[in-house]
Amino acid sequence: MGDVVPFKKPLRKSPNRGMCQHGFHKWVVCKEKQFDVKQGRLVTVYRCQRCGKEKVTAH
Repeated sequence: MGDVVPFKKPLRKSPNRGMCQHGFHKWVVCKEKQFDVKQGRLVTVYRCQRCGKEKVTAH
């Protein structure tokens, strides 16, 4: 009979991103930057809590 080899569970490549890899971000309003100088109007900056990606919407 052969030797029994214990297999390890494969690790995730980026454990901190989690669901963000599939487009499920957790958007939170970032209040540091509320005015866009180039456009000259108020903007809302959203930052993902998990991966740090940002998206901007203008009013």
